[in-house]
Amino acid sequence: MPESSPQYVLTLSCADRPGIVHAVAGRLAGAGCNIQESQQFGDPFTGRFFMRVHISGPAGSGVAALREEFAATAAEFGMEWAVHDLAVRPRVLILVSKQGHCLNDLLFRRETGALKIDVPAIVSNHPDFAALARWHNVPFHHLPVTPDTKPEQEEKLRALVEEQRIDLVVLARYMQVLSDDLCRHLAGRAINIHHSFLPSFKGARPYHQAHARGVKLIGATAHYVTGALDEGPIIEQEVARVDHTDSPDEMVAVGRDVECLALSRAVRWHAEHRVLLNGDRTVVFD
Repeated sequence: MPESSPQYVLTLSCADRPGIVHAVAGRLAGAGCNIQESQQFGDPFTGRFFMRVHISGPAGSGVAALREEFAATAAEFGMEWAVHDLAVRPRVLILVSKQGHCLNDLLFRRETGALKIDVPAIVSNHPDFAALARWHNVPFHHLPVTPDTKPEQEEKLRALVEEQRIDLVVLARYMQVLSDDLCRHLAGRAINIHHSFLPSFKGARPYHQAHARGVKLIGATAHYVTGALDEGPIIEQEVARVDHTDSPDEMVAVGRDVECLALSRAVRWHAEHRVLLNGDRTVVFD
């Protein structure tokens, strides 16, 4: 099919059994679609099957028609599934506090086209990055958080998610713990980044704690947000080696780099519909 053909991604998971790939391919062929790329994984530990299919549709086709066409096959196999139109960019809300390296990295990747996302808003509990948001022509919302104002500010955040039709919330070093209720509301569509020293070096100045213990590896973990603090399903991790010559400040700088790498990959893979939940884990078709 010509490159101008509509492009879609079908994702699905279901109990593993013979005939799934055959049924999926046959249904898509019957709908006039051409499979550009197909990835699948059968988990022997959970008995679940996962699949991601990049499809070219016939000219004039629409995502609604493709969903209707596939519904019978999905019902037959008891699938959890979705069809995504690749012409539609995910709308991403970024949360940040006073460390802006991940925010700056995400905005730069968006500007250069490395991340195919739209960023309709940035929210922070501090005013520090208002100028950076203006430079990127992104509306900035300052929502200061105290124990007394937290419920009210979370309601404003939830309202902004609905008003802006947000597909994904990214905690780009947002140093506030979301309430259990908000975590449930954003289940599967909120990503956090943190250092990978947990649970060894909790609290303030983790890199300085790590330096005092002579660690040799620095890492970062990007994961989905859940009510269990920093324990949601892991999407991506990145590591870098350090040694005795590295000062605490140099280790902080290395940490910033690996946090940016891990978070940007997680956001890209989510935006490209490459991440499927598998209980407390993820399947990532990278």
